[in-house]
Amino acid sequence: MANADKRHDHLNEDEAELLRQLREVRREQRLRGSPDGASKLSSGQRVADLVAATMGSWRFIIIQTTILVFWVALNVTAYVQRWDPYPFILLNLALSFQAAYAAPFIMMSQNRQQDIDRADAAADYQINIKAELEIELLHEKLDALREKEVLALTEAVRFLSSQLAKSDDAAPMGGGPAPEH
Repeated sequence: MANADKRHDHLNEDEAELLRQLREVRREQRLRGSPDGASKLSSGQRVADLVAATMGSWRFIIIQTTILVFWVALNVTAYVQRWDPYPFILLNLALSFQAAYAAPFIMMSQNRQQDIDRADAAADYQINIKAELEIELLHEKLDALREKEVLALTEAVRFLSSQLAKSDDAAPMGGGPAPEH
């Protein structure tokens, strides 16, 4: 833990604590195997999802349209027994009944999905904060490495300069052959 604290010396206390918490939450989520930690659905939630998925499908729309067309055609063309003559009051009642019961199921499913989306957005926000802090850590590590490198190069230049100065001092002054004119 001391090593982790040493790595986070440049972060303020709030940032270091937030980073620690985010790492812990992520670790727990990996252990659970579920990114949102969703529990098992209740039977009401399963029914609401099933109704919303069924009523929101093309299959349902096509079947319902076929039934409505068949209903209207039978009642318009039937000479013997018209169980629902032209204003189609029974059909309107059936469709109103269907809508009255379908709407709450669909709303329950949408509300649950909205809760899931809200939790996902919160998790995304936490991940973005963690990524920002991690990137900040990487930038600071790169800066530290760059500073070390510059210091090492400066020391090397000083050493080489001193060696060059020593070699210039050790060389004889005018001790070489005289230039020919």
